[in-house]
Amino acid sequence: MIIDIPDGRDPLGHVWGDMVPGIGAAAANLSLAVYEHTTLGLREFEAARLRTAQINGCALCLDWRTERDGRKVEAEFADAVTTWRTTGAFDDRTRLAAEYAERYALDHHGLDDAFWARMTAHYSQVEIVELTMSIGAWLAFGRLNHVLGIDGVCALPTHT
Repeated sequence: MIIDIPDGRDPLGHVWGDMVPGIGAAAANLSLAVYEHTTLGLREFEAARLRTAQINGCALCLDWRTERDGRKVEAEFADAVTTWRTTGAFDDRTRLAAEYAERYALDHHGLDDAFWARMTAHYSQVEIVELTMSIGAWLAFGRLNHVLGIDGVCALPTHT
């Protein structure tokens, strides 16, 4: 960890809250909004989120599993996300969510007309915007936590 955390303080709360309260609170609100206001199905949401976490290398994000109505994706889901191109565990929407997260994170200039034709065949424009904002938040905040070294020493806050 490259940030000094006072004894007894939660690293996430200290970095996101105490150090930059104006920015951190806004970032935390965006992060929570992605989970609390999503209209995406759990599988495509988690496919995009986990693929982003895998690319970022954020330990916190890799360990997290989104729960919705008492349900989480199956234990093998993260392995399927790693092999999104060939896994038989995904439908077209879930596979596209993982692909979009990967391409958004690694080659956003390469999102060509053929990709968008596939996306718009399976996702509405509203869903595409929501998925784009979600991936952007995960990419930014997962990298922030990992780069600052707080991803392995803190826990995500619980929310209802």
